[in-house]
Order: sequence, then structure tokens, then C-alpha cells
Amino acid sequence: MHEKNHNSALIVNEGIEQPPVVNPYIQNFYKKHKARIFSADEYIEGILAGNTSILSQAITLVESNRHDHRILSQTIIEACQPHCVKSMRIGITGVPGAGKSTFIEAFGGLITGSGHKLAVLAIDPSSEKSKGSILGDKTRMETLCSDPKAFIRPSPTGGSLGGVARKTRESIVLCEAAGFDVIFIETVGVGQSETTVHSMSDFFLLLMLAGAGDELQGIKRGIMEMSDLIAITKADGSNVEKATLAKALYSNALHLFPPTESSWVPTAMTSSAVTKTGLTEILEKILEYFRLTEANGYYLHKRREQSRYWMYETINEGLKNRFFEDTHIQGQLKKYEEMVMNGEIGSFTAASELLKIYNSK
Repeated sequence: MHEKNHNSALIVNEGIEQPPVVNPYIQNFYKKHKARIFSADEYIEGILAGNTSILSQAITLVESNRHDHRILSQTIIEACQPHCVKSMRIGITGVPGAGKSTFIEAFGGLITGSGHKLAVLAIDPSSEKSKGSILGDKTRMETLCSDPKAFIRPSPTGGSLGGVARKTRESIVLCEAAGFDVIFIETVGVGQSETTVHSMSDFFLLLMLAGAGDELQGIKRGIMEMSDLIAITKADGSNVEKATLAKALYSNALHLFPPTESSWVPTAMTSSAVTKTGLTEILEKILEYFRLTEANGYYLHKRREQSRYWMYETINEGLKNRFFEDTHIQGQLKKYEEMVMNGEIGSFTAASELLKIYNSK
């Protein structure tokens, strides 16, 4: 309590007690809204019923690195596998600035408008420094997000492309069991992730941008060889002429590659997500591909080859997880790491000795 100074015109009144900085009710909010872990049967029942909320939680389990979550997710996946609908898995990639999210939103609307159920699984790279991901695809697809026939799920790589690829493949199984018959697997940029996406998709769509420099030098030959269709985006306004020229250049370049195993002849087309031009033609081209590959047996052959590939990939990842989760190895890792850092032992020798320790148990 301040004493009054009668010689001063300043009067200090008592203040009021300040409220706490943190909302005292926040804990109650989190307790009420915290997603609970369902039983395996509840997850399976919800997924087969098409419940996207439970589907999202099941995919979170798939993405988790916790041992108990992995066991639960495997039980769910095995139970859902026989209920998967026949689907079209379409891998989508493109150069930076090609407008992948804008294209997917416009093209996805055409897909759902045709009576299909669409799931968009986006692989978003994690920062090497902060290990975080923006996961901003849903914010760029506002219309598609509100579509009841669409489901959008971004997933971070977490620094492990192989790990997220396996998890994305398992997520595809859950989406197909939930009734989604068209799956978009989107990846950001042009790089190693495209090879991984190609290994889990039936059709590979490459989005390119006209007028951004040399049309043929700015893209890796390997990516073009994997492509079943190249779509030149933003073919509207003053960019139509450039897009038409780019289409001719890419079409000619694709004809120089050896014949595909599927007997499909890749080509290039133009499109605009703003004016909605070219999207129907691209969809028809994709449907034409599926009609051809189903008729000549390549569709089933590719699915079987992919299943075999992912069997070995899962074995490799399982062995790696067992190695690093081994308590004896965990006790030795730090010691060998310090020896390598101090130059006392070579990297390959240290790895060889650690493997010997693991195998001698």
C-alpha cells in the first residue's frame, strides 16, 4: 500500500489483480478434444465405413515410429487389405512453380465430379535443419478440402524418404479400403522422391512450366523416361503460345525414348487450372492408359512387381529398425561414434564392427 504524499498532486490507486497469462481452461479443452487411440477393430470398422476422421488417425499411427503404434497399424493394414477397392494410383510431380497444388485442386474437382472418390497423399520434404515441414497443401486446396468426396493428407519425410515412402504406400491401402478409387501421390520438386513415387503409382504425370528457360535441359532425362504424360500448365492468356511450343518440344523428345514396357506412347498436353481448359482431355488420356494396360495385362503385372519391390524394402527397413532399437547396440553406438569423430577408427570399420556385435548376440 503506497503512503499518500500530501505535497504531491500524484495519486496512486490500487491496481486490479491481473489475469493469468495462460488460459486456465486450456487443459480442460485439450483433455476434451484429445484424440483417443481406438482398438484395432474400431479402426478397421471406421475405415471400412469410410470415416475420414478415423482414417486420418489410422494414417497417423502408420506414420508413428513408436513400436506399439507400428504393431497396431500393421494389424489394421492386414485386415483392410482384402477390402481395397480397385483404384487408379496416379503419381504427380513437377518443377517448382508449375502450380501442382492449383492443378490438383482443379483436376481433383473434375475427378470427384465424375463420380469418383479421391484421396490426395502429398509427400512434403522436411527441413534438414529444423526437421519440420510446412504441410501447406491443404491450405492451397480450399475447394477440394471441402469436397465430401475428397480426402487430403500431407505427410512429412522426416529426413527419411524411404521411410515415408513405405508409410505412404501403407496409407494408400487404408484409403482404398475406405472406398477411395482414385489416389493422387504428390511430391514436391524434381529429384530422388520421384523414383520412389513411381514405384507405388500406376500412372506418372509430370507437370511442366512453359517459358521458364530451356524446355529440355531443365529436366532430368530419368524423370521424363518415367513419365506417362507431360502436362504443360498455366496455358492461358499470353502464355498459350509458349505452352503450345513447349508441348511440341516435349512430344518430340518423348518419341526419342525407347518403347515402354506397357506399350503406351507418352505424349505432352497443355492445360490451365484457371480456365479449366485441357483438364478433361488429360483425364481422358489417363483413362485411355488404364484401358490399354488392363487389356494387355500390364496393370496387374506392374502391381505385382511393385508388391515384390516393397516386400524387400520393408525387410530392409525392418532390419534397420531392429539394429538401432537393440539396447546393446545403443550402448555401443556412442562409443564408436566418438572414435570415428576423433579419427581413431574409420567409418566403414566402425560400421563393420557394430554389425559383428549385433550378429554375435
